[in-house]
Amino acid sequence: MIKRVQSWLGREERQQPVDISPDNIPRHVAIIMDGNGRWAKRLGLPRIVGHQNGMKAVKRAAIAADELGIEYLTMYAFSTENWKRPKEEVDFLMRLPEEFLAIELDELIEKNVRVRVMGDSEALPSYTRKAMDEAVLRTQHNTGLILNFALNYGGRKEIEDCMRSLGKDIAAGHLAPEQITAELIDSRLLSGGLPDPDLLIRTSGEMRLSNFMLWQLAYSELWFTDIYWPEFGKEHLLQAVAEYQRRTRRYGGLK
Repeated sequence: MIKRVQSWLGREERQQPVDISPDNIPRHVAIIMDGNGRWAKRLGLPRIVGHQNGMKAVKRAAIAADELGIEYLTMYAFSTENWKRPKEEVDFLMRLPEEFLAIELDELIEKNVRVRVMGDSEALPSYTRKAMDEAVLRTQHNTGLILNFALNYGGRKEIEDCMRSLGKDIAAGHLAPEQITAELIDSRLLSGGLPDPDLLIRTSGEMRLSNFMLWQLAYSELWFTDIYWPEFGKEHLLQAVAEYQRRTRRYGGLK
């Protein structure tokens, strides 16, 4: 079985070299990490093995993004809809941040990576919150790549909470409706302080946003690939960035 997994992952090594211009690197890349379970099923493995290998792909992507000069990397780790999955799988997923950070946090610190988390943390188990809080605290002074985990995150809930916050300020007389701007909304979202993603990557062949960063992705370039997330490596990130560099971003205007 190990040979089968290694053979499947080895497909990345056969990718053709990709030319990347250092002058047009996306500042912020967001990734919908999809296909862990289907990857495992294809190999006749339990779904949890897919999630374990997906965790390794997170590290590969973070290191590759850092080497490439990407400043922000947002990973869709767990959505507000993922609670609908079988309890055994959800319990396993809630343990993954703890396991991942126990193994990788020291190296992330050495690489000057700063960990950030966005989502509804109140619904997370205490051990998940503790692991993420420790990672955020220990990396808070790092100045390199910002590795932003979207954990128990939903785009619609984020916008709903933002509108509720603005509504309360209006009701209290602290804000007039005409003072609401796109910039103010940006600052009230969970991603406040981060630029909008320049590039969105989604693996596994699915072509939808799945309630991810609905406001922030308004003008992002989208790149979809059929490979499953556990297969994702540096070569795939390079392919996505190369495609990004071939496009012209007009933001509704003309060039």
